[in-house]
Formats: sequence, C-alpha cells, structure tokens
Amino acid sequence: MFTKCLIAVAILGLLGTAAFAQQPTPPKTNLKVGDSAPDFTLRATDGKTYKLSDFKGKKNVVLAIYVLAFTGG
Repeated sequence: MFTKCLIAVAILGLLGTAAFAQQPTPPKTNLKVGDSAPDFTLRATDGKTYKLSDFKGKKNVVLAIYVLAFTGG
C-alpha cells in the first residue's frame, strides 16, 4: 500500500514539473515603473466595452485579472 502511494506521489510530481516546464515565458515589455499604460480596450462584466483612454484625467482605473476564474479549468 505504501509503495503504491509513493509511486502515485512520484508520478504526480513528475506531471506537475512537466506542466510548469511548459509554461511560456512572459512577453517582454519596454514599460518601466511610472510609465503611462498603453491604451487598451476590454469588455467589462456589464457587457460594455471600455477603453483606458476614456478614463484619462477623470477616474482612477484598477485592472484585476483572475486567471481561470469562472472557468471549468
């Protein structure tokens, strides 16, 4: 029984290591701390589309990204 558990843990460890090894490297950016964010457009939870530039000088913007939130993954 102990041997089967040990083998299962080893296999899971190898699969986990392989999954992390295949992660793509993040894209390079020229942005530095204090730089203005580039303009972008996103669809919000209310279904409307917003551009970052729509809020410039009017409101502060917080962008929160929840990876795999509300998905089956």
